[in-house]
Amino acid sequence: MTRGHADVVVRGIDWLITVDTTRRVIRDAGIAIKPGKFVAIGKSAAIEQAWTAERIVDGKGTVVTPGFIDNHLHASFQMSRGLADEANAQSFLFEHMYPYEAANTAEDVYVSSSFAALELLRHGVTCFIDPGNYHPDATVRAVMASGMRMNVACSCFDQTKSVLGLLPPSMIESTEKCLDKTQGMFDTYLGKHQGRLSVSASFRGLNNATDKLITGLKDIANKHDSFVQTHACFSYSTRDSSIAQHGKPEIERLESLGVLDERTVLVHSGWLEPQEVAMLAKRKPTLVCSPSSSVHNGYGYLTVGMHPELLALGVNVTLGSDHACSGIVDIVQEMRLCVCGYKEARANPRVMPPETAVEMATINGAKGLGMADRIGSIEMGKEADFVMFDATVPEWQPLYNPVSNLVYSATGNTVKHVYIAGDQVLKDGKPTKINYDDVMREVKTTADRIAGRLNMQKMVKLRWPVE
Repeated sequence: MTRGHADVVVRGIDWLITVDTTRRVIRDAGIAIKPGKFVAIGKSAAIEQAWTAERIVDGKGTVVTPGFIDNHLHASFQMSRGLADEANAQSFLFEHMYPYEAANTAEDVYVSSSFAALELLRHGVTCFIDPGNYHPDATVRAVMASGMRMNVACSCFDQTKSVLGLLPPSMIESTEKCLDKTQGMFDTYLGKHQGRLSVSASFRGLNNATDKLITGLKDIANKHDSFVQTHACFSYSTRDSSIAQHGKPEIERLESLGVLDERTVLVHSGWLEPQEVAMLAKRKPTLVCSPSSSVHNGYGYLTVGMHPELLALGVNVTLGSDHACSGIVDIVQEMRLCVCGYKEARANPRVMPPETAVEMATINGAKGLGMADRIGSIEMGKEADFVMFDATVPEWQPLYNPVSNLVYSATGNTVKHVYIAGDQVLKDGKPTKINYDDVMREVKTTADRIAGRLNMQKMVKLRWPVE
């Protein structure tokens, strides 16, 4: 019998969670990869019999999943952990995060983005959407060096003042500048970095964006067959601010502007008016649930949000970790917070089963990116992005149901190896493309530098005495 020759064969996988079209879970599984794509998936014995390989990887004691896709992560906020605790929406944005962002240099953003890539990889994320910052080139350099996939955007605000507050001067730009720099991102980066980098248009918040900016960015995205992204409806105050400024809530405003469709990514989308639920069900944009930011800041959108119902109505709902200032950047913990938060809010244990959370973090995330034909599941012909969890540790045992253990008991810290397009980017918990120790040294230096520019007494709320 003629045997195929692959670049990589992974054999003896205890449990393989494919998230393919039939949602197969395979025990004692194997996969073959060539060149950078899945060419065979099945029982380990059959794969070993049919394929030789340059490299054989032992999957014993592991659970393997598709690479996770984080649909919303501010890489430039990775250095903000601990700077915005116990703050409501207005205080969080205008007293903490916008001053932090305005104080960042390109060097700071580069280190922060390297740190974000490191933490994402360690938790099994192979691709993420960044909503943009004021030094996106630094983010691209850092993330591409790590071997990750990313969708990049530049930050756009053109309305300096809202009901909630006034933006820092360095973040104030004209509509024309926002549109020009967004077009420049597509001109510079589209098609670069061997398909690991894609580009979108981003206005960071509805209440700081004019109608002209929103429709202009949507036109740019459409021209390049991409999507437009924004934060929406994450707090009652942003909803009420929209009504005060524009006479209508946020989703209804987008609908009235003609920009709400399947190539729109809306982050949070918790505080909805009844008519907006119908609009979302009709237009079917991608919604990104970021539970850790809601529970950290008390936004309440897991209490009032409609993500389970919108999923049932055919809307694509995904997951995002949002930012380090809400504590975790761990998509595995986000899965647990999402499903358990909605079970508690609904007082219904059948709401949001763990399988739904895994779909949100994989194939749904790929749909949000417009890349479901390439990534998001372990299927023949798709690019070989996958995660190998160490299932021998206590968090994974006893292992009766790997999907349940992944969502309800494991954390991202149990990730052992990560592959992107068949290339190993994390080995035994350490990145292979960037140096772990170097990144962590730069994190300490950069944290001290940023702290020197901020009012840390106002930012950090240490309530116990420090000696």
